[in-house]
Amino acid sequence: MLTLVLLPGMDGTGLLFEGFVSALGRELEVRVIAYPSTGALGYAELESHVREALPTRGEYVVLGESFSGPIAISIAAPRPAGLVGVILCASFVSNPRPRFAPCRHVIGLLPITATPLAVLNAALLGRFTTPLLRSELAKAMAQVSSDALRARLQAVLSVDVSAHLKTIDVPVLYLLAKYDRVVPLDALEHLIRLHPATQVEPIEAPHFLLQAAPTAAATAVRGFLASLPKPSARIPDPRPSHRLRDDDLPAKLPKQGV
Repeated sequence: MLTLVLLPGMDGTGLLFEGFVSALGRELEVRVIAYPSTGALGYAELESHVREALPTRGEYVVLGESFSGPIAISIAAPRPAGLVGVILCASFVSNPRPRFAPCRHVIGLLPITATPLAVLNAALLGRFTTPLLRSELAKAMAQVSSDALRARLQAVLSVDVSAHLKTIDVPVLYLLAKYDRVVPLDALEHLIRLHPATQVEPIEAPHFLLQAAPTAAATAVRGFLASLPKPSARIPDPRPSHRLRDDDLPAKLPKQGV
């Protein structure tokens, strides 16, 4: 059976995948790789952590959510045995907010864990928020140390895996959150310039795409998995045949309301 490996966003807990995993159904084996909740680990250390936890038998696809996109790309670059696809969800190849790059030198001074939940909720969920999602976000963030969060923020501001992306020779799917307040459309445009074969699936969702639109995301992922060339990796495709058109992508990200 094909395994879908899920790499979490900035929180690193993997707890926020619950609704998405449920929406995927039981026809897939899902492996969530959580990150250490403490310690100042950057992309290199977390990539090593992920490599040690990857499946050693059968075929698998790696899904990198937001922060973990660069890790998924770096994992896929050398085409490890068994890897047959990559999915990037609301993610990026390099720092998605270049103007904030100088801030990496002062992140160590910021009270990261003191950031009001209302601010995080507005940025990550906006008008898609629900009491349940707010509660799940709060629980996940409470489990991560300040040192871990600071290190991950610093890593994002200096990351660039463009060279790795160019070498990927397995199918790549990008799940585009159409109401993303965190990762701008420029990040996707840059990715496509580097890897034109990337398939793009726009979804009506905020940055927390998998959490706010689990059913739509699961349908897109299942369709991608069904299209993979390896016969053993195929599962029934629940979607009607659809070829992405240029007008499926917004010229600009819509204005987002909370």
